[in-house]
Amino acid sequence: MLDDNDRRILRHYQHDATLGPAELAERARITPATCARRLERMINDGIIRGNHAVIDWAVLGYTVEVSLRVTLDKTISRAFEEFIAAARGIPDVIEIQTFLGRVDVRLSVIARDMPHYQQIYRSAILTLPHIADIEALMHVAQIKSDEVLPI
Repeated sequence: MLDDNDRRILRHYQHDATLGPAELAERARITPATCARRLERMINDGIIRGNHAVIDWAVLGYTVEVSLRVTLDKTISRAFEEFIAAARGIPDVIEIQTFLGRVDVRLSVIARDMPHYQQIYRSAILTLPHIADIEALMHVAQIKSDEVLPI
């Protein structure tokens, strides 16, 4: 699916998506026109899903991050759909993941401080539908967070 030129483009692009086609082409050792065509193809093929800013939430005053492991009441046929739809509506939930196993869903929640987190937990999280069990894990340190692929 990907040739060496595509891999070189992606290798540089994933480290710095602000590179223009000319600079990216130079680093990938191809012409700017070839680079632009290949980038467009990889975007159209869904290989490159987009660019986004990485925001340091702590700098903005969000010093608390909690990972909530949620088990849902699976006797309710639409429990997953209804829970996820409601969780998406909570602005402080920055990530939702689903799993197979004992834990069904993991929510990442950010808050300014512990009183703010308690307010979010009591007024928004605990009101989510179909929760059978919930476990909170307090985020202490982020050791590695990397979406860079070894290509």
